Amino acid sequence: MKDIADIPALMTQIGTQAKAASAELAFAPPESKRAALEAAADAVWARRAEIIEANEKDLDFGRNKGLSDAMMDRLMLDEDRIQGIVTGLRTVAAQDDPVGEVLTAWDMPSGINIRRVRTPLGVVGVIYESRPNVTADAGALCLKSGNAVILRGGSESFHSSSAIHACLVEGLKSVGLPEAAIQLVPTRDRAAVQELLTMIDTVDVIVPRGGKGLVGLVQREARVPVFAHLEGIVHVYVDAAADPQKAMDVVLNAKTRRTGICGAAECLLIHESLVESLGSALIQMLLDAGVRVHADETLAKVAGTTDATTEDWGKEYLDMDIAAKVVSDVDGAIAHIRQYGSNHTDCILTEDDATAARFFERLDSAILMRNASTQFADGGEFGMGAEIGIATGKMHARGPVGAAQLTSFKYLVEGDGVTRT
Repeated sequence: MKDIADIPALMTQIGTQAKAASAELAFAPPESKRAALEAAADAVWARRAEIIEANEKDLDFGRNKGLSDAMMDRLMLDEDRIQGIVTGLRTVAAQDDPVGEVLTAWDMPSGINIRRVRTPLGVVGVIYESRPNVTADAGALCLKSGNAVILRGGSESFHSSSAIHACLVEGLKSVGLPEAAIQLVPTRDRAAVQELLTMIDTVDVIVPRGGKGLVGLVQREARVPVFAHLEGIVHVYVDAAADPQKAMDVVLNAKTRRTGICGAAECLLIHESLVESLGSALIQMLLDAGVRVHADETLAKVAGTTDATTEDWGKEYLDMDIAAKVVSDVDGAIAHIRQYGSNHTDCILTEDDATAARFFERLDSAILMRNASTQFADGGEFGMGAEIGIATGKMHARGPVGAAQLTSFKYLVEGDGVTRT
């Protein structure tokens, strides 16, 4: 990879090309977008050996950089994960096209008919870390929703993202859609991010997908509107009325299935009545699985735990660590989550409908779950095929951001020569 001397000129060119491409995509036939994504999926699978070879370069880069095991897991691609990318592309391709969908329609006494229809946002800038599959997810969802996209992947995934991006471009070319519809910033230089955040003339929205440092930088520096994807400080509350076997299964999966994703459980809250029974069993299960449990003074009595400090509450570990705390009841759990959560995903384990309703009603996280692993906090698992991120703010999009969430709307008004008095 050669250094690029004039980053502002590069980003201006990318933005101008994206803006022109977005104008064409806004009315591209659904069949063309579907065929482009199918062709991209074919290309990813056909070139999987090439993608894995590129990923090896990224893994070497990550090892030299000293990435944690969890972050290396986020970065790694093998044939199974590439199959997941292919499946995601095909799933997005098969979905109904959101562009032009009539959201609602009504007639007015004046004689006009009004329709509110979905329309693309325009140009989406996506800034992400580590996970190279985001290249495919974001590219597919933006294309499906009629948006051009500028992808700026993390330095760790540069080679993998480039290889996947080439497959997406192959799909665009196969159906005659503009290649600039999906662009990947061809440099690791951080100056490119600074430029992207201020391109108000060509970029309509920025989606940051990564850790607190990245999202904080974007929110501070961006002049373009932002869909915030904050860190996943995910809580699981085990209520007095929890089913023990469900609790054991869900807690273990929520923490250990993949520790490096934003839906991984980071804090376990246990009802005080369960400390000597199910609570201790849950802590021991996690310890046996190799999880470092940062326990409050009550749960620290379980041998093998680590004493929790104030820094453990509200911490996103993205590793084989979890904070654990005893609470008096569901209201204690709600209070703790309100203070330390990130409004991403929180879960209650209970068989009591009234308690679950209270938890759902009084918390305002983007995703609230009951008796289900928080690892389901994923656009693919929500039937969206993929996601561009999980938005934790309240403006426009919230929760998993799929193709429909990457649209705005416009009003189409028709009359028959009517005039206003």
